[in-house]
Amino acid sequence: MQDTDFHPSHKTAAADDPAAVAFPAAPMSDARLAAWLRLERASGIGPRTGLKLIEAFGSVDAVFAAGQAALAAHVNPAQARALLAPAPAGFERLAEATLRWRERPGHRVLALGEPGYPELLAHIPDPPLLLYIKGRVELLASPMLAVVGSRNASAQGKANALAFAGSLSGAGLCIVSGLALGIDAAAHEGALKGPGSTVAVIGTGPDLVYPARNRALCERIGVEGCIVSEYPVGTPPLPGNFPKRNRIISGLAAGVLVVEAAAQSGSLITARQAAEQGRDVFAIPGSIHAALAKGCHLLIREGAKLVDTAADVLEAMAMSPLARRPPPPAARCAGPCDAPGAAPKAAPKAAPAGSEALLAALGHDPVEPDILLASLGIGPALLSSQLLALELAGMVERQPGGRVQRVVK
Repeated sequence: MQDTDFHPSHKTAAADDPAAVAFPAAPMSDARLAAWLRLERASGIGPRTGLKLIEAFGSVDAVFAAGQAALAAHVNPAQARALLAPAPAGFERLAEATLRWRERPGHRVLALGEPGYPELLAHIPDPPLLLYIKGRVELLASPMLAVVGSRNASAQGKANALAFAGSLSGAGLCIVSGLALGIDAAAHEGALKGPGSTVAVIGTGPDLVYPARNRALCERIGVEGCIVSEYPVGTPPLPGNFPKRNRIISGLAAGVLVVEAAAQSGSLITARQAAEQGRDVFAIPGSIHAALAKGCHLLIREGAKLVDTAADVLEAMAMSPLARRPPPPAARCAGPCDAPGAAPKAAPKAAPAGSEALLAALGHDPVEPDILLASLGIGPALLSSQLLALELAGMVERQPGGRVQRVVK
């Protein structure tokens, strides 16, 4: 099969036939991949400029075959000089490392315009010129939902992410997130339990894992799901990479669900990028006293859809023109539900003996211990021991400032 040149009207087969998955029978040639790498690494050439050049000249080879006058019609003089100059120092090593990485089983590099490049992502204003992919590349043709939230998530937030992602994956949606600690990791874990599986968009080269604490999860996603990066082999976890990759998380998906976020959370950037890209934005509300609910409440005020069950998301996704096929009706449920064919859920844990009154008094908002003392009429020592028992049982968590909050699984 010949390498595919870019054309503005290029569509993957999945865009016309939801059941079809169009991927190249063989990867692009080594020479073509080297040309794409050179364009991607050229000084002053970002995704927007690279896309403009490919649209103007029709292929990456034609860009480098163009002369000064032709390039000058589309880029500034400094960018034209960068494209006409010899490959920069170290480029040969990068090209060789990329080719070696691509030779490994389950690894692929997709260029913009190539069959298999995700259709929704290709139409954002600044799609990556190259995607480095590890794992089940066919997942990129699935209907996707992004699930994001705080790195410093509460136990309740992580439980919500795990449950929602599990239910949505069970309904056939592929869950996209960023492999960060907290909500992202919980969403990936939940999604791996269902047939929809998960895609992790990372902020390093495809050969690295960050954060290291998620190494085992990353390795599992690389086999059962799919890992995606726009960064070349060997790229370290630079701070600026992670906000930039958020546009890919939202760009791959038909919608974004924010589970838990502070008022200044980076998840709000992802949600706002999603809105700019024409995606649905969903947010799970929380307690008015919880700092990690402020971001979700802000998004809801700005127009995000309030959801408190997986069924709310599934209903909206079924009506979304960006979701290529609706989730099967049989998978719907009144709340977080098991994936089809999963074993029945275990019965909820019983509260430790003697703590039932305390559990009822806690409600679902963060509570000051002094309020509990006054409400229950017990001494500090007994309250402390009962709270410890509930905490060890995973039914209560400590909040900043000494507050405690009930955790609902």
